Parts: sequence; structure tokens; C-alpha cells
Amino acid sequence: MNIIITGATGMVGRSVLNECLKQDEVQHILLLSRRSLNLTHPKLSELIHKDFTNFSSIQEQLTAYDACFHCMGVTSVGKDEAAFNTLTYTVTKSLADTCHDANPNMVLTYVSGTGTDSTEQGKTMWARVKGKTENYILNKGFKDAYMFRLGALIPDKSVSYGTSWYKYIYIVTSPLFPLLRKLKSVTTSEKLGLAMINLVKFPQTLKHLENKDINAASLI
Repeated sequence: MNIIITGATGMVGRSVLNECLKQDEVQHILLLSRRSLNLTHPKLSELIHKDFTNFSSIQEQLTAYDACFHCMGVTSVGKDEAAFNTLTYTVTKSLADTCHDANPNMVLTYVSGTGTDSTEQGKTMWARVKGKTENYILNKGFKDAYMFRLGALIPDKSVSYGTSWYKYIYIVTSPLFPLLRKLKSVTTSEKLGLAMINLVKFPQTLKHLENKDINAASLI
């Protein structure tokens, strides 16, 4: 299969990328990024695109892909709803529209977060925006789509932690990782990537996946 990945410069996207690189059934990976990851691999290519609110100019380059793993995301901390909506909903809508126009038989996987609000009416701003984003993807008309409501993630050693406060949290809690790995409410880089790959091959009716569902999908 051929896969598009966004957000590979961040912790979630790099986790998924690492697993895709290991799996033989993934034949080619296109990293859609604003800046280069500076990584060389025989089945890896990069497409640097600066304006993530408009992907229409690169539509023809996305036609040959079976799935898009949209792992890019930003924190809502320090942002008002308008800014967070632009960086989350507007960006994802543009990507979804372009991918669908390029190949409606594509599977689109979106990483949102545990607590996302599908009603779009709750009091928590980020949860409303991500709920609206999820709903748009699910109603777009792709061959299939999955919403990964990611919670606690234990990254591989080769995965960077992103923002400095994430790094601090992971360093402090790292001695607990062996225990946390046993919890169904916690997932890992490997399980996250495997779950995305498996759902392209083996569709399921559950479209909103919490960590326990991600762990189960990694074993299909």
C-alpha cells in the first residue's frame, strides 16, 4: 500500500512513520510537510508544501495513494477559538477535500484526541473544534475513515517529544513506562502505527477509536 503521512516532524506522526517504514506491506510513504524531516529511506519521499490551508495545487500528486494518515495537530493552549479552528478544522478540511478529489477510494485517518465532542456543542473549545473536524471527514464520502482519539502515548526512543513541556512530562513519567504499557488505556508508537495500517487492510464498523480500541486494532 501507498501512504501519505502529515505531521511526521511531531511525536504522533513520527511514531506512525517509524512503524510504516518497518512494515513490508507499506511500499511507499509520502511525507506531506512544511519542512523536511531530513530522513532518507528507499520507500520514503517528501512533498514540502507551505500553505496548509490550501492543498489544491498538489492534488495530482496524491492520486496514487491508498490512505492518508493525518497526524498533524496543534495544542489549543494560548489560542482563541478562531485561531485553533483555522489550524485544526480549516487545515484538515482542505486536506480532506484535496485527497477526496484526488482519490475518493482513499482511507483517511485523523488523529484527534480523547474527549473530542462529536456534538460540537460542548463547553470545551478544542473538543468542539475537533468534533467538527471529525464529523466533516466522516461525512466527506471517503472509501473509509477513522478517528483516532488518542490519549496517553508511550513513544519509541527514536521519537522526539515535540514541545518542551511534553518532553518534561515524558522524562518525569518514563520510569513508569513498563507499568503503563500494560494498561488498555495507554498505547504505544508501535500499536498506533500498526492500528492505522491494519484498518486500511481490514475495515471495521467502529469509526471513533479510543486507546483501548487502537490497541485492539493493532492486533488484527
